[in-house]
Amino acid sequence: MLSIEDFVRQSLDLNLFFLRIMKEHSFFLEGAFTPVNSDLARQADTLMKQFEALLREAVSLADGFIGPDVASSGEIVTDFTLNAERATQFYTGIPIDTSITTAELSLVKGVQQLNTGMLAERVAELNQRVTAVTRSLINFKTLVLDSVLACRVFTFNYPLLIDHIRREAILFVSLLTRLQNRLIVDMIRFAVEQESFWNKIMAEHAKFIRGLLDPTEETLLQTANNFGKEFDVLTDKALALHSQITLLPQVTQESLKETEKIRDFKRQGTEGILVCKIRSIILPLLADHVLREANHYLRLLRTFSRSF
Repeated sequence: MLSIEDFVRQSLDLNLFFLRIMKEHSFFLEGAFTPVNSDLARQADTLMKQFEALLREAVSLADGFIGPDVASSGEIVTDFTLNAERATQFYTGIPIDTSITTAELSLVKGVQQLNTGMLAERVAELNQRVTAVTRSLINFKTLVLDSVLACRVFTFNYPLLIDHIRREAILFVSLLTRLQNRLIVDMIRFAVEQESFWNKIMAEHAKFIRGLLDPTEETLLQTANNFGKEFDVLTDKALALHSQITLLPQVTQESLKETEKIRDFKRQGTEGILVCKIRSIILPLLADHVLREANHYLRLLRTFSRSF
């Protein structure tokens, strides 16, 4: 059973990463609807505001308790996030609470001693509310995806992207539920589960980038295409670990090296989009979003590497 301190730290670390991801998913959904579906856009906006409130609360609770590895990973915010939010707000006209990002940039690492009882209760209660709102988002994503596939709704988001962000929300709920039950994970099993999941996510990121770049960006298109193929192979290798577990250290190292490469590609892409040097229809915040997810996965892979 997880200790109270581990429960609090792991819960806050998880919420700091995924709550921002969920609020941005809501934002991306809102911005991609056409005027005829303004009702769906309003629903997405309501969800985004709910996640903003929850993230603001998580940031307040986490100050002084955030894990040092998480704080330095670039998964919560990057040095591009604030400017990406400002640029994306300018392009879309959809308000974004940038004060949350400013607060996250000032977060103090885990140096305080835990007031175990009271903080654990507050974190458990936060986890419960986060789970409920995330389940509402999953239901909304399911509704949108089903409507798009049935040609009842048009959106500028790929159907695969909607399915992609739905899977991420489902993962978030499953990880929160595990924490709420104070379960200690089996690191080998957890590594296989996470590498199977995130290698597929990285492959899809590459394919989305390929599809959103301007056709004139031939070199970037080819690079993104190659990353998609590489991570498809790594996804298959990770899935095969269920029957070939002895290959886990090898697959982890291969995944680590390739994720470092795609992280660098995403970082360069985010910077290029922000300074208007790359032709695309990629919102700056989307570029920063996928960069943070690569940073999150890299932290997991490095943890796994030290465990074998």
